[in-house]
Amino acid sequence: MKTQKRVSTKYIGYLDIKQHLLLLVIPLLLISIISFTAFDTGSAYQFLALIGCGYTTCYAITYFVHRQNMLRLWQHLEHVIHINDTTYELVNLSSQYDSEQAFLDALLLKAISVIDDAEMGSIILVDNQTNQLQFESVIGLNIDALQNINFTLKDTFLYRLTQGRCHKTVVISNINAKNPKQYDQFVLPNASIKPICSTLSSPIRIDGELYGMMNLDSSKMEAFGDYDINLVNILTSEAANAISLYQKSKKIELLADYDGLTGLYNRKKFDATILQWQHHPELASYIIILDMDNLKPLNDQYGHQAGDDALKAFAQSLKSMWHPHFLVARYGGDEFIALCRGPIDVLEQQITQLQHDLTLLNPAIHFSYGLAQYNQDWSNAFKQADNNMYSQKRLKKQLNQP
Repeated sequence: MKTQKRVSTKYIGYLDIKQHLLLLVIPLLLISIISFTAFDTGSAYQFLALIGCGYTTCYAITYFVHRQNMLRLWQHLEHVIHINDTTYELVNLSSQYDSEQAFLDALLLKAISVIDDAEMGSIILVDNQTNQLQFESVIGLNIDALQNINFTLKDTFLYRLTQGRCHKTVVISNINAKNPKQYDQFVLPNASIKPICSTLSSPIRIDGELYGMMNLDSSKMEAFGDYDINLVNILTSEAANAISLYQKSKKIELLADYDGLTGLYNRKKFDATILQWQHHPELASYIIILDMDNLKPLNDQYGHQAGDDALKAFAQSLKSMWHPHFLVARYGGDEFIALCRGPIDVLEQQITQLQHDLTLLNPAIHFSYGLAQYNQDWSNAFKQADNNMYSQKRLKKQLNQP
């Protein structure tokens, strides 16, 4: 849950007056009793004054150090809380991103904002089959120059400094040293406006596999230390969870919106998308319903796999002909639907050509179709197209045509 009502740093590391009195007065009282017991009165006062001044000075120094340590610890906790809030926000807003790259752009921007001295950065994805790397998201760097680089995981300093394990965050603190090639030949000075002098590289692992790495760069020497490593470890660990959740949410969306066999929109997604259909002032819109005539004979004669192959071939032909300019969906069973823009004679020519092409397949695919103009009234237009399709089917049966 996102953190609320944080404690003010004003009171972190401070002691109230009662605590000061206990820590100062009680030890001095004990020292006074010992002094007057062991020494005569004159010597006791001198000894007490000397010890009191020394004790008070040491106490003040100790208290100051304690307060500074507490403040540093609190600042670290604030960073951790901020990182937690950052990843919480990303996870909860993941559905708003159109692509995984947009999600990674947001993640990288957040990372640079929470790590002090980080001015630039990149997220590099790993192909686990070939170990090839690809710059997917950058800030402050030339993405065109970086994406033209052909390199593998073994070429990175993360791989070399972890002996190929890529299991921890590493830091290069002085890239502008006399021999920069000892670090990484792919830290390109020309890829950024400012020279990169320090880089922090952290692996991102999802389900045990290396997904990619996050690089944070700075134009300052010795910009990153152990403190930043700890923060980035937390960030990349949470980022891996966020990316995993994002990927799973997108898979769920695909399952919910697309037909698993053909890859076309399903009925639910199609019905939702027609509400956003933009009518063209010069081209009329048409509903086209297409229904296979011979799916059952294909299943009976060649088996259900042949029937599935025919449905996929039909869907692929529709997708090639009309997608992505028009809406195309598998509406259920062997029925497909499309929402297109005219002219109507062009659409009918395309359908005629489709019928011809599908009859050349082995086994051949036959279908009937119905077409109706769509002018805002979806229900009536759909009913008319559906009636036209069934009229064509009945006519074929009367003529004993496939």
